[in-house]
Order: sequence, then C-alpha cells, then structure tokens
Amino acid sequence: MADLLNIGLSGLSASKSQLSITGHNISNVNTPGFSRQDASQATRTPQFSGAGYVGSGTTLVEIRRSYSEFLTSQLRSSTSLSSDVEAYKSQIDQLDSLLAGSTTGITPSLQKFFSALQTAAEDPANIPARQLVLAEAEGLARRFNTVSDRLTEQNNFTNKQMAAVTDQVNRLAGSIGSLNDAIATASANGKQPNDLLDARDEAVRQLSTYIGISVTPQDDNSFNISVGSGQPLVVGKTVSQLKVVPGLSDPNRHEIRFVSGGSEQGITSQITGGELGGLIRYREEVLDSTMNSLGRLALAVSDQVNTQLGQGLDLKGQVGKALFGDFNSSALMALRATPFSDNPSLKVVSPAVAADASLRITETTLLTISDYRLEREGTGYTARRLSDGEPITVSPVLDEGGNPVLDADDNPLLRFTDSTGRDQGFQVSVSGDVADGDRFLLQPTRRGASDIGVTLDQADQLSFAAPVRVQSAPQNGGTAVIGQPDLLSAPAPIDPAALSAAFEGLTLRYDGTGLTLPASAPAGLTLSPATITAGQTNTLNLTLTTGTAPNVEQYSFEFAVSGRPAVNDSFTFNFNQNGVSDNRNALKLVDLQSKQTVGVSVDADGNTLSGASFTDGYGELVERVGTLTAQARMDSEATGAILKQATDNRDSLSAVNLDEEAANLIKFEQYYNASAQIIQVARSLFDTLINTFR
Repeated sequence: MADLLNIGLSGLSASKSQLSITGHNISNVNTPGFSRQDASQATRTPQFSGAGYVGSGTTLVEIRRSYSEFLTSQLRSSTSLSSDVEAYKSQIDQLDSLLAGSTTGITPSLQKFFSALQTAAEDPANIPARQLVLAEAEGLARRFNTVSDRLTEQNNFTNKQMAAVTDQVNRLAGSIGSLNDAIATASANGKQPNDLLDARDEAVRQLSTYIGISVTPQDDNSFNISVGSGQPLVVGKTVSQLKVVPGLSDPNRHEIRFVSGGSEQGITSQITGGELGGLIRYREEVLDSTMNSLGRLALAVSDQVNTQLGQGLDLKGQVGKALFGDFNSSALMALRATPFSDNPSLKVVSPAVAADASLRITETTLLTISDYRLEREGTGYTARRLSDGEPITVSPVLDEGGNPVLDADDNPLLRFTDSTGRDQGFQVSVSGDVADGDRFLLQPTRRGASDIGVTLDQADQLSFAAPVRVQSAPQNGGTAVIGQPDLLSAPAPIDPAALSAAFEGLTLRYDGTGLTLPASAPAGLTLSPATITAGQTNTLNLTLTTGTAPNVEQYSFEFAVSGRPAVNDSFTFNFNQNGVSDNRNALKLVDLQSKQTVGVSVDADGNTLSGASFTDGYGELVERVGTLTAQARMDSEATGAILKQATDNRDSLSAVNLDEEAANLIKFEQYYNASAQIIQVARSLFDTLINTFR
C-alpha cells in the first residue's frame, strides 16, 4: 500500500508544482523581461520485485525558462541601435524645423535686409529708406542671435541629458552587479535561478537603451559588461562608474569619463549606441558644424557689409561707419581660443603665467566650419583641423622685411595653412609662459552668430556714395564718354585725406593715343594702359599707392572710355564730397547678396575657384541638415522595424501565452485530481486489509 501511496503523492506533488509554475507564468504575463517557465519530469528509480521492476512514481528534474541567448542578444543590439537613432532624430527634427522655418530661419531676414538696401539705393538721399536699412539690419542680427540661442539651448539640453542618462547607466550597472552576485550564489547548487536571470536580462536590456554595451557570460552564470572600446563597466559584482564633466577644452561641451577605482579616462569619442551614443553622435555630426556654419555666415555678412561701407561716403561726405560690431574686439578674440584645463603650464607654480591664446579673423571668405587644436611641441607648434583630422601648418606671420608681426601685446602672430597652402582665414597669438604639451581649442566661427549686433544708429552715416567721381570737360570736341570710376580694391575704411589730395581736380587729357596724367599728379598715382582705341570701349585703371612700408595702402579704380575723343579733350576727377545722390556704393552693397563670399577657395594666384553667396551658404546648411533629417527618419523606420522583429522573435519563444497557460491549468488540475484518486485507492485498499484482521 505504501508504494501506491508514494506514487500518488509524487504525482500530487508534481502536479501541484506544475500548477504553481503555470500560475507564476500567468501572474507575470505583463512583467517586462519575464520568460515563460516549465518543468521537466522524470520517473523515480523503480523497485525490483520478483516479476521485474515496479515504478515508484515521478519527480521534477528541472524548472526551465524558455530562453535563447541569441534572441536575447539580438534584442539588446536592436534596442541599442533604435535608441541611438531615436535620440539623434528627436534633436535633428527640432533643428531642421528651426533652420528651414519661414519665421525662424535666416533666409527671410537676409532677403528683407537686401530688399531694404535695394530700396535705399534707388533714392540714396531718402532718410526713411535709410532708416529701414538700419531696422532690417537689426532684425537680421537678432535673427542670428535667436537661432544661435536655440542651438545653445540644444547643446545645454544635450549636456543635461547626458548627465541624466549617465545616472541611469550607473544605477542599472549597480543593479546588474548585485544580480550577478545573487545569481552566482544561487547557482552554486547547479540549478538556474530563473527569476533572477530574467531580472538581470531585463536590466541589461534597459542598459542597452542608454548606451551600447558588450556582454560576456561567465562560468558562474554572471555577466561581464563593457562599454566604449572595452572599458569594463561590470565585472561580476564589481561595478565601475561613468561621470559627466565639463570638457577639458570647452566647458560648455560636456564629456563622459570612465571611473574605475581611483583612475579616470575620457571615453566620449568611443561611446556608440543607445541614447547616450545618439546624443553624442548628433552633437559631433550636426550641432557643432551647424553652430560653426551659422557663425561663419554671420561673420561673412558683418565683414562684407562693414568693409563695403568703409569704402564709401555718407550724406555728410565722411567715410561710412561700420553697421555691425567689430568681431575682432579683444574680448571676442579671447573667447575663440581656449586653453585645455589640463595644460602643463597650469601646473607650474607662481610667478609663471599660465598660457593663453587669442584668435583674430583675418579673412572671413576663407574660413571653414571646423574647429582646430593647437599644441605646443618643443619650441614650435602643431595644429590639426578637427573636422577631417588634417594636419595644419603653423608658421609665424612675417612682414615685408621678413620680421615676425606682433600683436598689441607684443606676442608673435601665427598663421595656419593646409596641405594645399590655403590660408584658414585667421591668426593666433599665444601669451603667457607656454609649456611643452600645452593645447588650445581654436573655434574661429563658433560664436559668430551669437555675437553679431548692429552698432550704427544714424541713418545719414550709411555710406551709399562712391569716394571719387569724374566728368567730361564741357568744351571737349570729341564724342568720348567716360564712365564713373569703380573702386575695385581699397583699405577699409578708406583715407579721405589721401583720396582728396590725389583726386581733387585731377585732370586726364587725351594726347592722340591715350589719356595722360598731369605733371602735378602724386608720385603714387599710376594710369594704365597708356593707349586707347578710339571708337571702342576701353577699360582703364587708376592705382593710388600711399604710405611707406610696412604700412602701404593701395587704391585701385577702374573706369571705361568709349567714343572718339579729340586731342586735348579732358576729364576731371574729384573727391565725391557732396555726392548725396550717388548710389554706387549702395549698389555694391546690394550686389553682396549674390557675391561669392562664403567658404571661398582660391588658387595660387588668388583667383576664386569656388564659393557661395550669403543665401546659398545658408541654403547649403539647410540642405545638409534636411538631408540628414530625412536620413534619420528613414533610419528610425528601419531600426524600429528591426526592433519589432527582434522583440517578436524573443516573445514567440519566451513570452507567456495565456491560452496555452489556461490549457495547462486544466491539464495539471486533472493530473492533480487523478493523483489524489490514486491516494484514495491506496487508502481504500489499506482499510480493506486492516478490516480483514478484525
């Protein structure tokens, strides 16, 4: 009877355990990361009898979870990739809307500014039209400032989000370390702690949403998890940390550091995947270059407009004032070059002065949208362009006599050229006690859009008139017509005294072959060519050279002579002191809208090979961001589909099916009832046997 009772009890115990497992599955149907469990049964060791071996019931061998390391690993990698793309896409969507918007972009303000210039050029003495130019210039500057502020906000958000994500990474890493310890202890008996394994797999999956990871299973069932290029975040129950700190070169651009024990190392550039990888990728691929591109455009607008205004005369006959502020003020130059916070010179004790640097924009048309790194090596300097990693040649700026040019504080100026000999458009001076290994981050264009501002507030000071005019003598006998001189090149601002002295009353006469200068002409004034062809349009050039080396300045005027001049016909030049209705310089300001002044490349002779106008330069930026946005949206759809497929594959194996579990409940309930019936039979037999002896 005891054998039959034990068999019934084993079945009862097994069915009860199966019901418990089924109930556990059903109650965790909505638990993230839970894997469906089932039990495997085996027969107990049979007992030998005279007729053979008689079975002794059943026993539970193992409670298993429905699990595939391959499917789980696939889900982790898909989750990491999808989170990376979503973080990138959420940021670039905002940027695309900002730059391309009809009310938020730069293009509408640019168009309004040049439209106001065109209106003013049609009536240069009209004060309201001039006032409109100032108003639209103010609107353009504010638009640059506003867009720059939005980009700065995105950068600040990225910094804050990096800190928040890093906190989550550290929290999950700590949980995984604790679970590793618990799993290793629970696995000592050779059985799998299923619920602990599920909890750890879910923690690892959540970790992959924040950062790309590599998982290495160990013999004791623990996981080793590494990030970046192999930095061990979790090893067994030992957990390292990630920390967000201000950048060594740019405090406004936070970096990720890996902290293990008492040592730290920067791993920002090595992080890929997850939300953290997406944020870093967006900042490096899009945000930095967009801020630089916008800054370069603002610098180009400010420089070109101010330069052109400095080559004309206002309503009072004075040299025009700058419309926009000086982007080469000492304060702004200092902000463009930042010493690294770990420079060796900072560790030198007083009275040494830590090294510092200042960056001066020399030619806005040659500026790129890259940042640069300058490093002291021995007695010289090396530099690298960070956008493409190209080494940049650093050399001292020399005057015509071959002597080093110094800044206002007597520090040598350095110029930067790439492998093709192309100047990078800026110069740097380094001050203080520079130590070997000192590094500086150079950002020529980063602050251009945030710093642009209008400084001119008097409409009559807009210089719409050209500085020199010419007229034919009324008594000329020929049919020659002379065009107004066009100022091709000149210093900005021009020197009115030098121009007045050279051109006031300057009379050119035709001697039968060409125009000649009077004997009283200044020594620095030249005219070419020496001959003209009557009956055709001839282009002539007047060049005025003033000053002495190294402060030589040159003015180049071009004018045309057509028709047939008679001998002794004369043409008189004058300084355009009262040219209130002259709009030649205003028209040149209008022409800046279509002139190639952004990202210009030149050949060895200084000829322009390529470049973009203000509108085209901004259009290229919008187009680039738009293309990247479209790509990010496609990537989002693709990675979303991949993640869904990976999730479905994992769920098809591991997720709880309520229909299946309901069937199991019925099956194991019947199993339980049948086992109980065996016990009832054993009891009846035992009672019958006892009753026979009464």
